[in-house]
Amino acid sequence: MTIYGVSLLAACFLIGKITGTFLGVLLGINGDIGGVGFAMVLLMFSYNFLQNKGWIKQETKSGIVFWSTMYIPIVVAMSATQNVKAAISGGPLAIILGIIVVVLGFLLVPIISKVGQASEHLNEIPKP
Repeated sequence: MTIYGVSLLAACFLIGKITGTFLGVLLGINGDIGGVGFAMVLLMFSYNFLQNKGWIKQETKSGIVFWSTMYIPIVVAMSATQNVKAAISGGPLAIILGIIVVVLGFLLVPIISKVGQASEHLNEIPKP
């Protein structure tokens, strides 16, 4: 049943949105700060926890895999609803942090690609 995967995603999304909104209130910004990111991190941790406990069935895994393929379009749609004009008018901090995050993201691409290659080479070790 893919509904289990969807319910886990929905719970993580709601907790992430609440956390992002709470963080926005703490910082004095009228909006959600990183709610989708919090939701995705929570989904990864909760999925790993449930999988290690052996509580994830194949049907649940199918639901989570389905929604993970839909993640990018959903994030783009949700990002379109955020109030960019208010963030920019609040000061240059949003622009500076945005530039820093993009540059750090570009710098991390080679490192992340090497991590994936290292695990592939481990699988190619010949057995005696």
